[in-house]
Amino acid sequence: MQIIISNQSKEPFYQQIIEQIKAAILSGELTEGEPLPSIRNLAKDLQVSVITTKRAYEELEQQGYIYSIVGKGSFVAEQNVELIKDKKMQAIEDQLLAVITNSKEIGLTLQELKELLTILYEE
Repeated sequence: MQIIISNQSKEPFYQQIIEQIKAAILSGELTEGEPLPSIRNLAKDLQVSVITTKRAYEELEQQGYIYSIVGKGSFVAEQNVELIKDKKMQAIEDQLLAVITNSKEIGLTLQELKELLTILYEE
């Protein structure tokens, strides 16, 4: 797993770490029980504060994506496939609502939006 932090992003570093680890878990790149880099090693590799990586890991643990064992490290938690699917569906719905709002603002018809979606989906 490779995490890339962007100084250009509006998201804070810890949030970028969270999103990339979640994406790796949801895509199957990281599997149940797989160890994550230590908080210190990840901070060193990404050239960020240990506090930043600690916060990311704590939030991932609160959200149920990882678990930690004192003295051993952090690991990918068992994932409920239905829960993952539901979370992804909610994210898609949120993004589509934003697309619909933007489309209406510029006067794009439903048919034009469907055509655009079809073109992009088939690419």
